[in-house]
Amino acid sequence: MKPQIFAISNHKGGVAKTSTTVNLGAGLALMKRRVLLVDLDPQGNLSHSFGIKEAEPSMYNALKGQCPIPEVPIIDNLWLAPSNMNLSGAELELSMEPGRENLLKRLLLKTQNDYDYIFCDCPPSLGLLTVNALNAAEKVLIPLQAHYLASQGLAKLMEIIDKVKERLNPELSIGGIIITMYKKNTVLSRDVVEFTNSRFADLVFDTKIRDNISIAEAPASGQDIFRYSKNSLGAIDYSHLCLEFFNRFEK
Repeated sequence: MKPQIFAISNHKGGVAKTSTTVNLGAGLALMKRRVLLVDLDPQGNLSHSFGIKEAEPSMYNALKGQCPIPEVPIIDNLWLAPSNMNLSGAELELSMEPGRENLLKRLLLKTQNDYDYIFCDCPPSLGLLTVNALNAAEKVLIPLQAHYLASQGLAKLMEIIDKVKERLNPELSIGGIIITMYKKNTVLSRDVVEFTNSRFADLVFDTKIRDNISIAEAPASGQDIFRYSKNSLGAIDYSHLCLEFFNRFEK
């Protein structure tokens, strides 16, 4: 069975995109699903979250055609394809490459392990790396900070998704919107949730990821939230998200 591929994307930074990639992947691995996380951000935050810095080979080498996708084991059932700063030059270096929008898609067809899910952590931009992820994916997951400015950026992302669907990947669809950094006692958070539900209805996950310091602390230890603080609010919320994701997408 071929894996389900998801792009985790939002061109606004600081919306818990990488935290969601890390903890959704780790949570599903704990549920005995085989998961590959692909770091497509030149900042390498996904890789750093697992204590991996300056990885060689990296996704840069793979996209340049120098090697297959590197698949680094993290915990049981979870692998990482790491990134480093070299990836920052990839968009320019690959801009004249024939079929440049299909590079990631072709690489993912040749992964060494049999995965149930592949999650691509996109950079906070709408450039070639993000387009590669959207072209390779079946669905897009959109982490959305419970903040006014974050919600206003959704329209631009939806526009890009529609263009990729029309021109490159007709199978692409939005898999869901995940509310992050939620503060239930603030009017702003409640207003953002109400706005998002009114506009996107069933696309919004019921689970909301509450603002929790443990989520921010976990990457410094190179761990996901479940290993770092299994009884924290962050671990509870991501556990619920994993169950909701599983019920929504498990074939």
